[in-house]
Amino acid sequence: MKGFKDFIMKGNVLDLAVGVVIGGAFTALIKAVVDNLIQPVVAVAGGTNVKGFAFELVKGNEATTMDFGALISAIIAFLITALVVYFVFVLPVNKARALDRRRRGITDDDEEEAAPEDVVLLGEIRDLLAKREGVVIDRDQNTL
Repeated sequence: MKGFKDFIMKGNVLDLAVGVVIGGAFTALIKAVVDNLIQPVVAVAGGTNVKGFAFELVKGNEATTMDFGALISAIIAFLITALVVYFVFVLPVNKARALDRRRRGITDDDEEEAAPEDVVLLGEIRDLLAKREGVVIDRDQNTL
């Protein structure tokens, strides 16, 4: 149970759960906006056809209807959702994390320098072996 509790209490899992719940509610809102405001505009742009950009492959058979207006509306709904999620959730969280990192005095250079001890030791062994063999190593790309 302790392992499960640790897993659930991690920030990423909680963030994901909140995102799924909010995303579900937000999807219903965006669908209503697209169906009731955007879809009629797309249908008008489609010409005299009542269904806008839709047409039937076989006349009189609605099962063969290709509705490009619905596809355009779905793309618009996706873009609106993505924009709102980015500006309402992602951008503020990234700014808050950056502010927290600045408060704690952490820079990107600090994270790069803090390599695990085993990685440092393996790098030293590699360098010693290369020196013994007379091989030059490019440390930036870890190549010979």
